[in-house]
Amino acid sequence: MFEIADRLDAALRSGRPLAVATAVSISGSAPRTIGTSMAFDGEAVFGSIAGGCVEGAVVEVCERVLADGRSQTVEYGISDDTAFGVGLTCGGQLRIHVQLVTPDSVIARQLAVATRGGSAAIASVITGSGFERRVAAELDSRIALGSSGLGTVHCEGEDLEVFFEVSPRPARMIIFGAMEFSAALAAASTVLGYRVTVCDPRSLFTTAERFPGVEIVVEWPTAYLARTQVDERTVICVLSHDDRFDTELIADALALPVAYVGAMGSRRTSDRRFAELRAKGISKERLDRLHSPIGLSIGASTPEETAVSILAEVLACRAATAPRSLRSTAGSIHRDLAIREPEPREPALYEFEPREPDLFESEPREPEPREPEPNEPEPNEISLNELGLHERLGALPAR
Repeated sequence: MFEIADRLDAALRSGRPLAVATAVSISGSAPRTIGTSMAFDGEAVFGSIAGGCVEGAVVEVCERVLADGRSQTVEYGISDDTAFGVGLTCGGQLRIHVQLVTPDSVIARQLAVATRGGSAAIASVITGSGFERRVAAELDSRIALGSSGLGTVHCEGEDLEVFFEVSPRPARMIIFGAMEFSAALAAASTVLGYRVTVCDPRSLFTTAERFPGVEIVVEWPTAYLARTQVDERTVICVLSHDDRFDTELIADALALPVAYVGAMGSRRTSDRRFAELRAKGISKERLDRLHSPIGLSIGASTPEETAVSILAEVLACRAATAPRSLRSTAGSIHRDLAIREPEPREPALYEFEPREPDLFESEPREPEPREPEPNEPEPNEISLNELGLHERLGALPAR
């Protein structure tokens, strides 16, 4: 429900009651995750509960809930004879709880808190009734753990099935350096729900016009990092390329209990920074936490592409998983994936050598020697791939 909190809050503040449908249990290959919601106000639908698979059928349930105010729980799945009829062709199973939410309800107040960036939580009773104090105590426990999900509350010999949905305060994304790559990363991070701060000591470049919708701080980076609050979900990205403070800033960031520390730069710059950090006595354990050069190797070049590369690495670190293509995996997409061998196929025209070039390298590297294949023609002095790289380098900002 919290993923569309802003839209729900806006509708409720206008005085409209809503029927809100939430996925409380998902198994198999269903396209969304638990807590995903859609709402219906009698005229319009917003949000999506299953990527378009069952929305039509759910609207009919929402109409009944709006009419009589009674919550309903429905299930759709591959074993249901009506699954194809309602559009669930993905092969998964969904359990959906539909309830009436009025502007003066507890849920409405929690949605408003979440919209303002605060920590919020909702407990929806699926089966059973009563024992509000016991449910509230369990919700407090869930808030402390930051855990959402379907649970059973035992009280006085009775069981209540309750869906607990917790929305903690958004995680922080702190970006050091006000440049075009920073602007793209700030915008993309906001879309993913991060609370973004951009810090740079240069007021000329650190402006609200350049970084709309995020917190901007004109301050010496090491001083700001020393005074700001971080936690185990905080992401720190050093994009500044400023020898006056970069190494010290990275060292300070590595000493903090944060989720991710990354630094932009060429291989040469990265190697120099690692050497400087070792000279400052930074332990190998801390250095192993530094992602430099920052991002995944996906062929990114533009600021927007580079933002995708960085955030892809951040998400992979958060999930503690090694990035790989879904086509090389088997089983359910949203569970632990087993690696399978890809099927033989013709090579695509856009495939390159295994090692991708570093787009921030100031000088091209010599290709590693290899044995020529039988009947292989002599290589050109400069490959088309290298030529394209040099052309793109001309568009990158000077350091």
